[in-house]
Amino acid sequence: MNSNSTLFPIRRTRRDFLATGALGVAGLAAGGLPAVGQEAGGATIGEGSARFKLDTTWGRLPEGMRYGLGCAIVVDKQDRVIVTSRSTQPCVAIFDKEGKLLETWGKDFATAVGYGSAEQVQATAHGLYLAEENGTEYLYWTENVARAKGADGKMGKAYGARVYKTDMKGKVLYTLGMVEKESDTAQKLDLTNPTDVAVAPNGDIYIVDGYGSQKVHRFSKDFKKLKTIGGRGKEPGQFNTCHGVWVNTLRKEPEVYIADRANNRLEVYSLELEYKRTVRDARLPCCFYQQGGRLYVPELDARVTVLDDKDLVVARLGDGKGIPDTEINKHPDKFAKPHALTLDSKGNLFVLEWLPWGRVRKFSPVA
Repeated sequence: MNSNSTLFPIRRTRRDFLATGALGVAGLAAGGLPAVGQEAGGATIGEGSARFKLDTTWGRLPEGMRYGLGCAIVVDKQDRVIVTSRSTQPCVAIFDKEGKLLETWGKDFATAVGYGSAEQVQATAHGLYLAEENGTEYLYWTENVARAKGADGKMGKAYGARVYKTDMKGKVLYTLGMVEKESDTAQKLDLTNPTDVAVAPNGDIYIVDGYGSQKVHRFSKDFKKLKTIGGRGKEPGQFNTCHGVWVNTLRKEPEVYIADRANNRLEVYSLELEYKRTVRDARLPCCFYQQGGRLYVPELDARVTVLDDKDLVVARLGDGKGIPDTEINKHPDKFAKPHALTLDSKGNLFVLEWLPWGRVRKFSPVA
């Protein structure tokens, strides 16, 4: 994200927000939950050297807009934060480092990625990974599979199940997965329901088919397939919802970490996808982010775990296990369903949750 410009700079005026305000009110009345997914009052989470204080004002959307189920969150070199959720207003929200909403992406973004409506983006939204390649930043988007319902009430043709690479303006550069026709920039791949992507320092690309085949694919930087492992199971090399993937560079040699969610473990592999070890005592791990010699793991079972370079626990953050989703906003120091997270250059932690109102929150480090 080197550029401040994007392909879809929907810079809305106050009049625009007032015109759509009824949508936000209706959503609040129907769900009984705040449209922006924030609660009053600050809180501190963590322990020892991993303590953070909640910023209750960050990430608010204007009236008439709301997040859906929280999908992914990334931060660029300018400390702009990009949030995706299962929403049409917006499909994507971009904030500056101070938390000001810069722009939103919707219908034009849907058109750019080959859809006829923002609802199709909403139905398939899942993963987002930011990679820097030769000094330039790119986005890798991961789609789930969806089906359209016809006028007769029957489910129609499947769509989604793709991974596509874009520049920071949203222009699609390459697509893998369920493509209608192969070309120099599109390649068919037997992805049934992919969930995440990671890119290694050498440019190799790793894709996990976490809601589908339970396979992990490795590609070269020019999208040549190198290896596939996996399948459903509990043994090393098998997975049960291989939801997230990350290339961990905290050790001398980079390693591929896989969040094997339903098996409640992290599986560690070489860059060649040879099994190395298992990290246990996870609770539905979703994905990863590393910074400052630590690996952060959002766990769908109500907490965030921080690991050091030896896979040892540094801290558990915001364990909200046992608190109903409908009550979680009363507990600002707790998480319900962390699905993705990132950190900016100042060490601020941003956590996005798989809740209907897509709760996204910023936590500042405590000295």
